[in-house]
Amino acid sequence: MTQKILTYDSTLRDGEQSEGITLSLEDKLRIVERLDAFGIDAIEGGFPASNPKDIAFFQRVRELPLAHARIAAFGSTCKKGVAAADDQGLADLVASGAPIVTIVGKTWDAQVTRALLTTLDENLRMIADSVAFLKAQGREVVFDAEHFFDGYKANPAYALACVRAASEAGAHSIDLCETNGGALPHEVGEIVAAVAAELPGQRIGIHCHNDSGCAVANTLAAVRAGATQVQGTVNGFGERVGNTDLLTTIADLELKMGCSTVGPDKLRQLTSVSQFVAETCNMAVPTHHPYTGASAFAHKGGLHASAIARFPEAYEHTRPENVGNAQRMLVSELAGKASLVAKAASLGVDLAAHPEQAQAILDDIKAREAQGYSYEVADGSLAVLLQWHLGTYRPHFTLESFRVIVDDHEDTGARAKDAMSEATIKIHVGDERFVATGEGTGPVGALDNALRLAITQFFPEVAGMELVDYKVRILDENVGTGAITRVVITTRDAEGTWGTIGVSENIIEASWNALVDSIEYGLMRMGK
Repeated sequence: MTQKILTYDSTLRDGEQSEGITLSLEDKLRIVERLDAFGIDAIEGGFPASNPKDIAFFQRVRELPLAHARIAAFGSTCKKGVAAADDQGLADLVASGAPIVTIVGKTWDAQVTRALLTTLDENLRMIADSVAFLKAQGREVVFDAEHFFDGYKANPAYALACVRAASEAGAHSIDLCETNGGALPHEVGEIVAAVAAELPGQRIGIHCHNDSGCAVANTLAAVRAGATQVQGTVNGFGERVGNTDLLTTIADLELKMGCSTVGPDKLRQLTSVSQFVAETCNMAVPTHHPYTGASAFAHKGGLHASAIARFPEAYEHTRPENVGNAQRMLVSELAGKASLVAKAASLGVDLAAHPEQAQAILDDIKAREAQGYSYEVADGSLAVLLQWHLGTYRPHFTLESFRVIVDDHEDTGARAKDAMSEATIKIHVGDERFVATGEGTGPVGALDNALRLAITQFFPEVAGMELVDYKVRILDENVGTGAITRVVITTRDAEGTWGTIGVSENIIEASWNALVDSIEYGLMRMGK
């Protein structure tokens, strides 16, 4: 029987602690929806009540019609000297409404006495009391044993006493945390096996960091030793050098170790999930990333090119289509067509009925991606492009011209903060010409306001569309001010959210193109 390994994603907490990543509320909700569709079992949302965004997250996430994943709230054990029933942090976890509650507790004796400044016995009381309280509130409790591997090396008896206290109090899962990221696979395997022998029948999980480059290997070693829940983040995002890459781990478990996680069908979404989350985080998937990187199945000329056609297994450890990627020399066109047809169908476009057009569209997409476009987070722009190629695109308005002016009357140098923008646009709707002026704190907001003023009288549905996120990424920074700028806009209406993209050397032009696609696609969705 194939062993089932549960997947636990902490991108929205540990991943967001990565330098350079800041997620908006809409970002977090979109990532939840994507990971749920992919088949992740548990998604950690963050610290309830730690900040307004996370408070809003736990309120909004309840409204999502999740098909598979369950949400976890993260916190810590009760404070020293405080009963669990009286601890505000635990009360916030319960109030979040999350069905899973993950609490972190100390298991390294030096951490207890030097960081927590309490006794070893009091720490055991805090662990047991907290787990028992949360379980009594009807929550599934995951106990994150912080610094467990360092603690076990220093004092194995006490480290085991900590996880035993959590287990006896009713923890559903004891997840051993390799917090410093310095352990090696053989150490992790031996220590996890010792815990499994100490706690027979207890679900054991593993949470690793990648400081020594061994996070994925350590996680796989833990599974071999008895762990049945793996924690990680998409693309390995996380503090310092990152966490276990959950996607790489899933692929290794499915393809190399014969375990079941998301299943072979969902595994084909691996690359698109990687790219979606990276773009949402305003990051790039490293080119040489395992399984999902652009170069993961790329082959140069020469001997490799000659051999790959006759014996692809010589240079590919698995078929790229197993993980939604493509061999970039020989079969990428066929794989790309299949992916494009499937994606088009999800957008309501029957590209399978136009096979003669598929290759031309695919070639155009590849050319655009070479210019800086990325359609993984821009379904709206992709839908508009598909309609244009099929000859069914009917623009709701056309641009004659626009102008943006930025005024700042303060002489405060780099500390100027009161600048205002004014945008004037001239557009045509059918035979009518309309001129409108809008204001905003930024040029994109001013353009958005002006466009809405111009077309709402023709398309009142636009009033229900809201621009909720705006991201800018500079491509090829070595070019300086002449670098290509990529803008991704997220728009929302009563039915959901969608992304659009614009690329140009001019940030305002890139923003305008993304803004136009957002309105056009929004109207297309309504059948206008």
